Amino acid sequence: MRPNRLPRLLTLSAAALAGTLWLGACASHAPPDAASAQAALPDTAAVPLSATQRLQWLDRVSWGASDSADQQLQRLGLQRWLDAQLAPRQPPRLPAQAEQQIAALEISQRSMLELQRDIAAQRLAARTATEQGQGEGEGARLRQEVQRHLNQLAAQAQQRQVLRALYSPAQLQEQMTWFWMNHFNVSTRKAETRLWIADYEERAIRPNALGNFRTLLEASMRHPAMLLYLDNASNAKGHINENYARELLELHTMGVGSGYTQADVQAMAHVLTGVGFSTRDADAPPPRMDPELQADYLRDGFFEFNPKRHDYAPQVLLGQPLRAKGMAAVDEALDRIVASPATAQFIARKLAVFFISDNPPPALVQRTAAAFSRSHGDMATTLRALLTAPEALAQQGQRFKDPMHYVLGAVRLGYDERVASDVRPVIGWINRLGQPLYGHETPDGYPVSQSDWASSGQMAARFDVARQIATRSAVLFRAEPQAALEQPPYPDLAQRATAQARVAQWSAASRDALAKARNVPDWNTYFLSAPEMMVR
Repeated sequence: MRPNRLPRLLTLSAAALAGTLWLGACASHAPPDAASAQAALPDTAAVPLSATQRLQWLDRVSWGASDSADQQLQRLGLQRWLDAQLAPRQPPRLPAQAEQQIAALEISQRSMLELQRDIAAQRLAARTATEQGQGEGEGARLRQEVQRHLNQLAAQAQQRQVLRALYSPAQLQEQMTWFWMNHFNVSTRKAETRLWIADYEERAIRPNALGNFRTLLEASMRHPAMLLYLDNASNAKGHINENYARELLELHTMGVGSGYTQADVQAMAHVLTGVGFSTRDADAPPPRMDPELQADYLRDGFFEFNPKRHDYAPQVLLGQPLRAKGMAAVDEALDRIVASPATAQFIARKLAVFFISDNPPPALVQRTAAAFSRSHGDMATTLRALLTAPEALAQQGQRFKDPMHYVLGAVRLGYDERVASDVRPVIGWINRLGQPLYGHETPDGYPVSQSDWASSGQMAARFDVARQIATRSAVLFRAEPQAALEQPPYPDLAQRATAQARVAQWSAASRDALAKARNVPDWNTYFLSAPEMMVR
């Protein structure tokens, strides 16, 4: 990290010491050199990983190192551990307390069809109350109830994601689920996406997070959340909407400056006409249409391809005509886009930025893109090439943590396998740092660069969040009053093996500041506020 970009935190009492720690340690903090990083590659009994190397792997591949995760890595060895992360058992087995919390959520107990019908019935009741003259007060109350229910569904999706990120053994799958949710971003601040967001993550993104990119792309395209968010549900012959077509090329696959043109965006928009969704009963007859179109009609769950709304005019995409028609033309177009070398380059670089650094070595991006192309978009193969490349191993500890990684990493380290009975404070801490889950309004998703998160305001907020994580265990375990009484009011991070291993490698300025801590809460706070804790 460059010291001139790391601000002074606060100026009084304990906060002043933490600010001094941040600035002083940053000046001497440097990532491991290439030789020590590449020593992480051997994985034999004769050459075990050092504690520092294990922490580097855990911080990169998981949501943050903890004592239990470190013990598992030591027990399995790097090769078996990485194999398990790239191909985890399905479904992953979370701790019983976490599983119980997830199972108790309405989004877990009821199908998407039931939830959609419930919200539709609530909306109808509100409209009927107003139309029948029951008073604006009753209609307003019922409308507020609809909004409350939608907010509750979105909040439950947040809780489920945080529980899995904190406690799932399939940590790489959890990171990639978040990565793809951000890549194929939809915002709960638009239209009915609050209703659909949990299902979007559960059905479209999570099952494909380590699978095939082409499958993932189509799953995202077919889901009502994406079709609503980027307006393709309203894209029809004679009423063309280019929003989704543009973002599919610009943000989801090929990337800006990759060679596609505005004509390609327009062609793709025409190809995507009729791609939408329906909430009618599954056994309801299809919409009325000319007999010659009926064979092209497709309904799969909520997804619907309506040939009556489709533009069958010939289209040229990326310099070549599309030969297929109807939904088959959509498939042909997606195949062509995914097979483009530009897509391999775009996805490879985005993965390298997410896992490695703001400016990953071009050779690393090329290795990763080649693996993507050779495997036809298999993400496990692509990720293995990225994570084990010499260029990646030589750049450990250079990825500045966004708020999600910072908060979840601190909670995992501090509380390890002790399952929080209430993760809403964790969500609140992430919100406090400006990265609310599913809250990014534009389709580009949250940025991950250091320049986007290393402002003075962000660092001041991180000190405040660090202090809360370090001293307020009760808010995470308040649903278990008896258990909370038997536990200390805060963790003792100095006793964590992973914390001790970190401190041993820190700068003299950071260690000196820790030595000035007057008590356990202060030590915890200084530790979590250290510049070394801002990178992974």
